Amino acid sequence: MAKGSTPSPKQPVEPKHAVDAAGSMAQPDFPIVGIGCSAGGLEALDALLGGAPADSGMAFVIVQHLDPHHVSNLPDLLQRATPMPVFEAGERMLVRPGCVYVIPPNKDLSLLHGVLHLLEPTEKRGLRLPVDFFLRTLADDCQHRAIGVILSGMGSDGMLGLGAIKEKGGLTLAQEPADARSDSMPGSAIEAGVVDIVAPAGELVARIAGYLRHAPTHPYAEATPAADTQSALERIVLLLRNRSGNDLSLYKPSTLHRRIERRIGLLQLDSIADYVTYLRNNPQELDLLFKEVLIGVTSFFRDPAVWEFLRDTALPALLEKYPGGHVMRAWVPACSSGEEAYSLAIVFKETLERLKPDGHFELQIYATDLDGDAVDKARKAFYPVNVAADLTPERLARHFVAEEGGYRVKREIRETVIFAPQNVISDPPFTRLDILCCRNLLIYFGPALQKKVLPLFHYALNPDGILVLGSAETTGGFTDLFAPMEKKTHIFKRIDQGARSPWLNFPTRPLISAPEAAGGRPEQRESVEHLTDQLIQQNFAPAAVLVNGDGDILYISGRTGKYLEPAAGKVNINLHAMAREGLRDALCGAIRKAQHDPAPIHLNGLQVDNDRHSLTVNIIVQGLDKPEPLRGRVLVVFTDVEKPAGGRKRRQNPVSDREAALVLELNQLREALRINQEEMQASVEEARSANEELQVTNEELTTSKEELQSMNEELQTINAELQSKVDDLTWARNDMTNQLNSTEIATIFLDNDMKLRRFTTHATHLFKLIPKDVGRPLSDIVTDLDYPGLQNDALAVLTTLIFSEKQIGTRDGRWYRVRIMPYRTQDNVIDGVVVTFIDITAIKQLEARLRK
Repeated sequence: MAKGSTPSPKQPVEPKHAVDAAGSMAQPDFPIVGIGCSAGGLEALDALLGGAPADSGMAFVIVQHLDPHHVSNLPDLLQRATPMPVFEAGERMLVRPGCVYVIPPNKDLSLLHGVLHLLEPTEKRGLRLPVDFFLRTLADDCQHRAIGVILSGMGSDGMLGLGAIKEKGGLTLAQEPADARSDSMPGSAIEAGVVDIVAPAGELVARIAGYLRHAPTHPYAEATPAADTQSALERIVLLLRNRSGNDLSLYKPSTLHRRIERRIGLLQLDSIADYVTYLRNNPQELDLLFKEVLIGVTSFFRDPAVWEFLRDTALPALLEKYPGGHVMRAWVPACSSGEEAYSLAIVFKETLERLKPDGHFELQIYATDLDGDAVDKARKAFYPVNVAADLTPERLARHFVAEEGGYRVKREIRETVIFAPQNVISDPPFTRLDILCCRNLLIYFGPALQKKVLPLFHYALNPDGILVLGSAETTGGFTDLFAPMEKKTHIFKRIDQGARSPWLNFPTRPLISAPEAAGGRPEQRESVEHLTDQLIQQNFAPAAVLVNGDGDILYISGRTGKYLEPAAGKVNINLHAMAREGLRDALCGAIRKAQHDPAPIHLNGLQVDNDRHSLTVNIIVQGLDKPEPLRGRVLVVFTDVEKPAGGRKRRQNPVSDREAALVLELNQLREALRINQEEMQASVEEARSANEELQVTNEELTTSKEELQSMNEELQTINAELQSKVDDLTWARNDMTNQLNSTEIATIFLDNDMKLRRFTTHATHLFKLIPKDVGRPLSDIVTDLDYPGLQNDALAVLTTLIFSEKQIGTRDGRWYRVRIMPYRTQDNVIDGVVVTFIDITAIKQLEARLRK
């Protein structure tokens, strides 16, 4: 459309943009770019739209902070910069690609099914966040196709909106702060970590187009991916695990793939295979991808109905269980930046204030997250001004303190929450809990991981404890563990129906890996000596394998193909699965016994059937207790036996040996079963006891850390106050010194023992004083005054508190008025005397001339 034919924004909306009330709108299938700006935004908008072609296939919706009482000319101004038609947004206006829409004054703008809606602002004056409001509706409506841009402006409006878009898998951009006239809005979004691309305003549309050319056009389906895609996903998971130490293999494939596709689009790569190569060459990208998977967008009192049910129903019922009072314990896993933990603390406080129970109640909240940066942010308890939109004015005034740039949670709420980094999958859980609030975490877990975590939550909760899940989460098939308190809010209560709890798979971390146990240093493996040893082992030494207690092969020496073969199906390097027919049964019991008895076990004359003929093999099974890295491992050595010349002997000996081996195996199995039963029972008890002890220790250490941190903050505050006082005292002393010197009055200060405490510069004209004289008796100081009774008069003033004044001459003809007064402290305590000497020589000389 030519500029001359563009409709004026003040004219009625074109019919093609109005939505028929009877029509049903589908989800928009083209990208919608939401743009937020404020001060200095016009210049940035001109640059952005100037780089946008008319056939870009995108729609642009501009939300700028406008004066609510003046008509806006922004559409007319922007029309000069773009060939696309520019409209002032109207009620129920359909958004179309290749068009620009501008918010009208004194309205909030929202999007539903691709249709714009105008709303009256909730805040008539003061803090208004129209950019956050629109970007959140854009994220909900367009999901992964949503694109948010923040340009020049004051404040931090738009930061939370970009976070919502990033959570849905959309694209977020911000103007380069150095390119912005006012860098506060883009700077706040960049600092919050919710921006994917930072560039000058004139380059943003080109960066968006580059992303769209490589980004997926449809959301990832929950179907089994192709073999090459699945292989690439598994390699990415391995790279992430090696980099971060966290295993994401049990996360939902759709979640991983969706986040990976975002990174592919941002890097403008062609395939997931290219992305794997990029990851291997750029390890820092692994950190960005890990952050991408952990993206945690939360807010205060998200889903208000949940918090209302907790305050009005669930928490009062929990308090009734403890009429005498109780210290409640709560755990908030995946707490992100802490808003949910603080929301729980506020709701608990409000419940106590409303019910006023007789007993004394406290709440200790443990909030954890895998993202250490998010935990650090939560500990600071400081949030931008945007959070005011999620809080009622009463809560904001009661529980937050306004500071420059945002709000800080008040100390009484902050002290109820302890933050710590934790991996829910691999770290021990908190126990003896009354409340467990885990919202919007399980939706990212695969079924296997959910089946592991939910019984763990049941174990962690006290009887009748409360479990709070997200709006899209349920307890699945564990209806015997949790009963819904209110289905709409997804709040559950722990139940015990008499049956035993399912076997818990307690989280643990491996202590040593197989390569670390069996391998050597890289430089050692390349040495001549090692290569020679390897050659001997492969060609002349008997074949052997090193296994752990479960039979998993850790190291292979020599050629073992005659005794072991890979099992069909999925790769399995377990000795019991790979042993050929004739060895498997005998080895099973021998390995168990070798773990308890280091004496070598000989299994002679075993018949092994391979593909072409049978072999006779002698086996030695040796349990290892040294060196230390091999403790607990078992060495299995295979030795071929030459066939005897006589056929009868060849038949009898193997049979007798085989029978002996089977009898030995049977006895070993019986003994092993008995030992295993006893050890398993003891291990279970020890594990439970150790878990409790570790949990208590962890809580104590966490508490101590928080206390030390709080104490450090207090000491820093006190130190700053003391430094300020020292500065004030220094200036006061400087002022006093200058004032005393400017009066040209000699002054000395004496304590109760008539010892010198301080003196002014002019006092050195009467007394032979140096700085080291401070603390000496006045009687020891040489003076020019003809005043032998000075010390006695000073003592009299100190005793009677009546000041003394005399005119005293010096030996060189000068005259001084000597005034002695008590020294009073600010507490009105007498602590010495002050002696001043005023030079009256000129007056005396004048009197003498007048008398003549």
